[in-house]
Amino acid sequence: MRKICTLVLLLTFAMTLVSTDADAQRFTLRKRYASVGVHLGAMNYFGDIVPEPDFTSLRFKSTRPNIGITYTYRYFPRISVRASLNWGRIIGDDVKSAALNETENAGRYRRNLSFRNDIKELSAVAIVDLFENRQTYRRRPDFVPYGFVGVAVLHHNPKAYYESGSHPGLAGDQDIPTGWYELQPLGTEGQHIDGAGNPEPYKRVQVAIPFGLGVRYKLDRYWDLSFEVGWRKTFTDYLDDASSAYVDKASLLSSANGSPNRQASAIFSDRSAEGEFTSSIIADPNPGVPYKRLNGYGTPANQRRGDKTDKDWYIVSGVNINYILTPRIRSPKFR
Repeated sequence: MRKICTLVLLLTFAMTLVSTDADAQRFTLRKRYASVGVHLGAMNYFGDIVPEPDFTSLRFKSTRPNIGITYTYRYFPRISVRASLNWGRIIGDDVKSAALNETENAGRYRRNLSFRNDIKELSAVAIVDLFENRQTYRRRPDFVPYGFVGVAVLHHNPKAYYESGSHPGLAGDQDIPTGWYELQPLGTEGQHIDGAGNPEPYKRVQVAIPFGLGVRYKLDRYWDLSFEVGWRKTFTDYLDDASSAYVDKASLLSSANGSPNRQASAIFSDRSAEGEFTSSIIADPNPGVPYKRLNGYGTPANQRRGDKTDKDWYIVSGVNINYILTPRIRSPKFR
């Protein structure tokens, strides 16, 4: 993943240097133009709830839709800038992305964590074409490979689904209702347990670096069709609500936990007991904690819940359909 990302960034940077020579200054206002478009595609995630955070772990069953709108303006023969507003969903599920017959991933399968996350993204990128167009939009090339890089602001909100009665051995007043639960307020890795009741254990608004490659095809005078793949380098490890270590369920259930739902915090912190390995389910070591666990999971002694050394990524791929807005150039007035 890192090698591919570095290659894309270097390629885009090199193309930018080539395209910003002095000759580009002759690209007049009459030849500049804008376009509006829609994006239809797919979104995938790479993080702690997949076997490995790279392309070898891509699971098509975990692919979800992505849609967006764009505005692009061509400034120079090779360079355009694009603003985009996108919505997409990412998901992760240990049971779907790992398997018991995969030795390196069997532990993830037993961990049994899952999530979904709807991402709203506002981005601005510079697009650098491989082939330049020094003429008007009507004479643009029929086929153009390109690269892009920029910055994005995103809002994310990981959630997980729980079905009442799926946790073994719970009394009615110890269980929680069926439904989707927002994970960030629950502090599933003990983020609330500081005596202050901090309402935001991690930020749901984040910054990312979008970059990628694409190809664009001229359909007719006004319409372009492009296909692109874009990576999103984030600076958070909580797109999936999993980053570091398990905590004591007794701490999550205590009054020191500032979570609005301490029972849900305890249940979503460790879901190993909800899996298929009923013969390995054991009681929590803390007296009075009703939530069971799979042997080897769910306590600070079994610290590995996630890997905080690797930040989460997501990838956006799909097609863009763009309509060129006819430039309006005012002619000089003669007196």
